[in-house]
Amino acid sequence: MNLISTMEPFLSNLTKKKIILASNSPRRQELLKGLGIDFEVRVNTVDETIPKDIQAEYVAAYLSKLKSESFTEKLIENEILITSDTVVIADGHVLGKPNTEEEAFDMLKSLSGSSHSVMTAVTFRDKSRQITLEDETKVTFRFLEEEEIWHYIRHYKPMDKAGAYGIQEWIGFMGVERIEGSYYNVMGFPLHLVYAQLKKW
Repeated sequence: MNLISTMEPFLSNLTKKKIILASNSPRRQELLKGLGIDFEVRVNTVDETIPKDIQAEYVAAYLSKLKSESFTEKLIENEILITSDTVVIADGHVLGKPNTEEEAFDMLKSLSGSSHSVMTAVTFRDKSRQITLEDETKVTFRFLEEEEIWHYIRHYKPMDKAGAYGIQEWIGFMGVERIEGSYYNVMGFPLHLVYAQLKKW
């Protein structure tokens, strides 16, 4: 069954298109499925080293485009590639994925009782064109006790998440006081932008 048919006439333009999501993130896969879109997951290995001279607010777009450009010679007619990257920015610095539990603790401790930005960039590409869209959400945490932070790290293992947290998990339920912007952007995929772009592709 082609899931796109359930969305007609809204995404009928995609009926003859093959959507490729270049992400192993189970969250992005789940969110894209929520739009009723059938897609294939295809991932390339990319060196995600961030240039030292790039400003924090441009990192997500840089990495999203980098992932997309690794597929340049591999797309065929009627394929649409979607790549994405999400970064957490606090005090002008990018918080990536933690390498250790101690690093995760330090990240969450720095976010406790303050506000930070989550930026996601999504790049769409076919054989003839490419476009990158960005979205930003401001997230405010209440003060987190050290025991609460360690409980989250040990039980939810947020080592695969930028900034060492998932807003859809326990720490988001009890710790996030407010957000300004898209909730799904904080999860790593601004669905309103994805839907709007695919609708007019």
